[in-house]
Amino acid sequence: MKILILCTGNSCRSQMAEGYLKKFDSKLEVHSAGTAPSHEVHPKAVVVMQEIGIDLSTNYPKKVDEFLEQEFDYVISVCGGAKESCPTFSGKVKHHKHIGFDDPADAIGTEEEIYNEFRRIRDEIKRDFFAFYEENLVIPKT
Repeated sequence: MKILILCTGNSCRSQMAEGYLKKFDSKLEVHSAGTAPSHEVHPKAVVVMQEIGIDLSTNYPKKVDEFLEQEFDYVISVCGGAKESCPTFSGKVKHHKHIGFDDPADAIGTEEEIYNEFRRIRDEIKRDFFAFYEENLVIPKT
Protein backbone atom coordinates (compact mmCIF):
# COMPACT_ATOMS: atom_id res chain seq x y z
CA MET A 1 0.00 0.00 0.00
CA LYS A 2 1.50 3.31 -1.12
CA ILE A 3 0.39 6.59 0.47
CA LEU A 4 1.30 10.24 -0.15
CA ILE A 5 0.37 12.91 2.40
CA LEU A 6 0.18 16.50 1.11
CA CYS A 7 0.19 19.94 2.64
CA THR A 8 1.72 23.23 1.61
CA GLY A 9 5.04 23.36 3.49
CA ASN A 10 5.63 19.67 4.34
CA SER A 11 7.11 20.84 7.64
CA CYS A 12 4.54 19.96 10.32
CA ARG A 13 1.22 18.16 9.73
CA SER A 14 2.16 15.97 6.77
CA GLN A 15 5.44 15.00 8.45
CA MET A 16 3.60 14.05 11.65
CA ALA A 17 1.03 12.03 9.71
CA GLU A 18 3.78 10.24 7.78
CA GLY A 19 5.49 9.37 11.07
CA TYR A 20 2.28 7.98 12.55
CA LEU A 21 1.36 5.82 9.55
CA LYS A 22 4.86 4.35 9.47
CA LYS A 23 4.56 3.59 13.19
CA PHE A 24 1.09 2.03 12.79
CA ASP A 25 2.32 -0.32 10.05
CA SER A 26 5.92 -0.64 8.90
CA LYS A 27 4.78 -2.43 5.73
CA LEU A 28 3.15 0.73 4.38
CA GLU A 29 5.12 2.85 1.92
CA VAL A 30 4.40 6.36 3.15
CA HIS A 31 5.71 9.66 1.78
CA SER A 32 4.84 13.28 2.44
CA ALA A 33 5.32 16.37 0.30
CA GLY A 34 4.30 19.98 -0.10
CA THR A 35 3.49 22.36 -2.91
CA ALA A 36 5.83 24.99 -1.43
CA PRO A 37 8.15 23.02 0.86
CA SER A 38 9.80 24.74 3.81
CA HIS A 39 13.56 24.57 4.23
CA GLU A 40 13.28 22.19 7.23
CA VAL A 41 10.85 20.14 9.27
CA HIS A 42 9.58 22.50 11.96
CA PRO A 43 11.77 22.05 15.07
CA LYS A 44 8.73 22.02 17.36
CA ALA A 45 7.15 19.24 15.29
CA VAL A 46 10.35 17.23 15.72
CA VAL A 47 10.30 17.81 19.51
CA VAL A 48 6.63 16.91 20.09
CA MET A 49 6.92 13.77 17.98
CA GLN A 50 10.08 12.73 19.86
CA GLU A 51 8.03 13.02 23.06
CA ILE A 52 5.97 10.06 21.87
CA GLY A 53 8.81 8.06 20.37
CA ILE A 54 8.61 9.05 16.68
CA ASP A 55 11.82 10.48 15.23
CA LEU A 56 11.42 13.09 12.50
CA SER A 57 14.91 14.53 12.97
CA THR A 58 16.24 13.09 9.70
CA ASN A 59 13.14 13.96 7.66
CA TYR A 60 13.21 16.86 5.25
CA PRO A 61 10.49 18.70 3.29
CA LYS A 62 9.94 17.45 -0.26
CA LYS A 63 8.19 18.99 -3.25
CA VAL A 64 5.13 17.19 -4.59
CA ASP A 65 6.65 17.28 -8.09
CA GLU A 66 9.12 14.58 -6.98
CA PHE A 67 6.22 12.12 -6.82
CA LEU A 68 4.22 12.92 -9.97
CA GLU A 69 5.55 9.93 -11.90
CA GLN A 70 4.61 7.48 -9.14
CA GLU A 71 1.29 5.76 -8.54
CA PHE A 72 -0.36 5.89 -5.11
CA ASP A 73 -3.19 3.98 -3.48
CA TYR A 74 -4.08 7.04 -1.37
CA VAL A 75 -3.21 10.71 -1.56
CA ILE A 76 -4.32 12.50 1.59
CA SER A 77 -4.35 16.28 1.98
CA VAL A 78 -4.05 17.61 5.53
CA CYS A 79 -4.49 21.36 5.05
CA GLY A 80 -6.70 23.22 7.48
CA GLY A 81 -9.09 26.13 7.32
CA ALA A 82 -10.44 28.37 4.60
CA LYS A 83 -7.40 30.67 4.69
CA GLU A 84 -5.28 27.84 3.34
CA SER A 85 -5.57 26.37 -0.13
CA CYS A 86 -5.31 22.60 -0.22
CA PRO A 87 -2.74 21.15 -2.57
CA THR A 88 -3.84 18.76 -5.26
CA PHE A 89 -2.07 15.81 -6.82
CA SER A 90 -2.19 15.41 -10.58
CA GLY A 91 -0.37 12.07 -10.67
CA LYS A 92 -1.88 8.58 -10.69
CA VAL A 93 -3.89 7.84 -7.55
CA LYS A 94 -6.65 5.37 -6.71
CA HIS A 95 -8.19 7.32 -3.79
CA HIS A 96 -8.08 11.00 -2.83
CA LYS A 97 -8.88 11.84 0.78
CA HIS A 98 -8.85 15.01 2.87
CA ILE A 99 -8.25 14.98 6.63
CA GLY A 100 -7.86 18.62 7.67
CA PHE A 101 -5.94 20.06 10.60
CA ASP A 102 -5.04 23.56 11.76
CA ASP A 103 -1.45 24.54 11.06
CA PRO A 104 0.44 24.50 14.37
CA ALA A 105 3.10 26.76 12.83
CA ASP A 106 0.48 29.55 12.98
CA ALA A 107 0.22 29.27 16.78
CA ILE A 108 0.88 32.39 18.83
CA GLY A 109 1.46 32.90 22.54
CA THR A 110 4.08 31.88 25.02
CA GLU A 111 6.57 29.16 24.17
CA GLU A 112 4.54 26.75 26.33
CA GLU A 113 1.26 27.70 24.62
CA ILE A 114 2.82 27.18 21.19
CA TYR A 115 4.19 23.76 22.17
CA ASN A 116 0.75 22.86 23.54
CA GLU A 117 -0.79 23.74 20.17
CA PHE A 118 1.74 21.49 18.42
CA ARG A 119 0.82 18.70 20.87
CA ARG A 120 -2.91 19.26 20.27
CA ILE A 121 -2.49 18.96 16.51
CA ARG A 122 -0.14 15.97 16.96
CA ASP A 123 -2.80 14.19 19.02
CA GLU A 124 -5.57 15.04 16.52
CA ILE A 125 -3.44 13.67 13.69
CA LYS A 126 -2.87 10.45 15.62
CA ARG A 127 -6.59 10.04 16.32
CA ASP A 128 -7.75 10.79 12.78
CA PHE A 129 -5.01 8.88 10.97
CA PHE A 130 -5.47 5.84 13.19
CA ALA A 131 -9.19 5.91 12.33
CA PHE A 132 -8.25 6.18 8.62
CA TYR A 133 -5.79 3.31 9.04
CA GLU A 134 -8.33 1.04 10.72
CA GLU A 135 -11.13 1.88 8.26
CA ASN A 136 -9.13 1.70 5.03
CA LEU A 137 -5.87 -0.18 5.47
CA VAL A 138 -6.34 -2.94 8.01
CA ILE A 139 -7.31 -6.26 6.48
CA PRO A 140 -9.90 -7.89 8.74
CA LYS A 141 -8.78 -11.14 10.28
CA THR A 142 -11.12 -14.04 9.48
